[in-house]
Parts: sequence; C-alpha cells; structure tokens
Amino acid sequence: MSSKSILVSGGAGFIGSNFIPYFLEKYQEYKIINLDLLTYAGDLENLTEVENNLNYQFIKGNICNRELVEFIFNEYDIRGVIHFAAESHVDNSIKNPSIFIETNVNGTFILLDVAQKYWMDQPFSYKEMYKGCRFHHISTDEVYGTLNETELFTEETAYAPNSPYSASKASSDMIVRSYQETYGLNTVVTNCSNNYGPKQHDEKFIPTIIRKALSNEAIPIYGDGKNIRDWLYVLDHCKAIDLVYHTGKEANTYNVGGQNERTNLQIVDTICTILDQKVPKEKSYKELITLVEDRAGHDRRYAIDASKLKNELGWIPDENFESGILKTLNWYMLRS
Repeated sequence: MSSKSILVSGGAGFIGSNFIPYFLEKYQEYKIINLDLLTYAGDLENLTEVENNLNYQFIKGNICNRELVEFIFNEYDIRGVIHFAAESHVDNSIKNPSIFIETNVNGTFILLDVAQKYWMDQPFSYKEMYKGCRFHHISTDEVYGTLNETELFTEETAYAPNSPYSASKASSDMIVRSYQETYGLNTVVTNCSNNYGPKQHDEKFIPTIIRKALSNEAIPIYGDGKNIRDWLYVLDHCKAIDLVYHTGKEANTYNVGGQNERTNLQIVDTICTILDQKVPKEKSYKELITLVEDRAGHDRRYAIDASKLKNELGWIPDENFESGILKTLNWYMLRS
C-alpha cells in the first residue's frame, strides 16, 4: 500500500514532537513531512526516536516561505495538513508582537492558500485525486479571552483575545474559517487548554517550576497566584487531534480540555509536594515560591467544556492531573 504524505508544521515543538511519534506508530500508511524553522522553541532532540523512520522526513524551513511550501506539496504530493507551527509564549508576544503576526497569521494563510490551490480546481471543487484532503488547524482557548468563576468556554463562545499572541491565533482561526466558507476547503479547528508533559520548552510555566525547584532558585509566580488554567496532558491532546483529523465533521471546531482546573499556586504546591517526597532537601521546595509582579493583560481564568469532542467523537482523556504531573516530573528529573 502506498503511503499518504501529511505535512505537519512545527513538528519539532512541544506538542508536535509528542504527536509525530504517536502518529507514526499508530498509522503505518502515513508519511510525515515535518516542516519546522527550529526557532528556540523547536528541538530535533525531541524527535530522535523517529529520525530513522522511513515514513518520516524533516525539512528545516519557514511556513511563511511560500516557494518552499509549494515545493513540499509538489515534491511529496501532500494529502493532508496538521498545522501546529506558531509562536506561542504570551510574554514574548508582549515584548515583540510582530513575529507573532507574521508566523501565526501570514504563515497560516500561506499554508491554507497553497493547500487550496494544490487540492482544488476551483471553489468547492476538489481535484479527483485529492477528495477528502483536510487541513487541521491547532489553536488555543486563549482566543476566547478570560472567564468569570463559573463559566466554561464552548465552541460558541465569542472571541475576545487579550494578548498579541491570542489575537494572532484568533486571526489565524478566522482565516481558516474563510477558506472553508469561500473556497470549500475541508478544514477542522481544535482549540485546546494549557498543555503540559514531556518535551515542553523550559520557558513555560510547569517546566519553569520544576527547573527552578531542582536548582534551588526562587520559583516565580505572577500576581497573587490565583489565575486558573485548565490543564491537559499532551498525549491526551495528541489523541484528540488524531480523532478530529480523522473523524471530526468538516467546518467544525472542537474544544479540547483536561477538566483539570488549578490555580497557579495549586500547581506549584502539587509539584513541590511531589519533589519533597522524591528528592527531599533540608527545607521544603515550597519555601522557594515567590510572588512576582503580574504580567500585562493576564487573563484570570480559562476553562474548557470539551463535551462536544467527548459526545460526538468519543474522546476520553487517559490522564488526570495527578497521574499526568507524575509522568511529567519523572521525565524532567531524568533529564536534570
């Protein structure tokens, strides 16, 4: 059986580098073409387990480079796109918004436009060979803004992005929608809550806590530490992406959340408690917790209602926060 080539953008990043090994192992019929610029957030060490896989090909390059994207579609006869590539760190988007607009908005547009022209003769008419080819856009719950203490984000929640990062992702979601509505490109979008797990970049919240604690440095927590996030174990997210890519309804959005709401203080407390047991020191790691000045535009609470994904597609997360954070800590401790 000949393999189908799927373009995965940003596959050397945190979620992509968990997704690719999972996907290659599950589907022998796919060839994965991983296009990644290897900015500071991408690391090929995260993909050593698949680098010799005959169904895997890495290409270093920018999704904003239209000639390169066109070359990849023609060279590998791309039959699907799973689009992870994005600038994603909110603090960086506050300091330097322009790269977020360029990558997240313009890059998404170029991938969509090349796919549409390669797969379709004209609007709403796929070429015979490419019927069923799909563009899956990976987005974030941050496009919805912030929540009060009781509401949940649903797929019908109005967009209200508050940072340059979330605004750039909201823009990219809208461009995906426009290609579905204007050209009939087969698209699906997933908006996920905060991911955690192995291979996450050091700058992110949970790796920062672990790194600082193990180095016996102050653990910085923004503001009063009571900002709430819904935490999703990365492999559960990968399984949701797999489900939506293969069985999600065209032109639909699916929210992916772990139903694990925690304040930042609860997260750091849990991690320090586990570290006190696993690598005890004279003093508790909790004494390192330090509240620092809050960041600008810091959304108070995110929480996702993933019932559409569960009810329509049968997704069930395998990890709760307690099991997922243990797996995560074990991975980081092996590296430290």
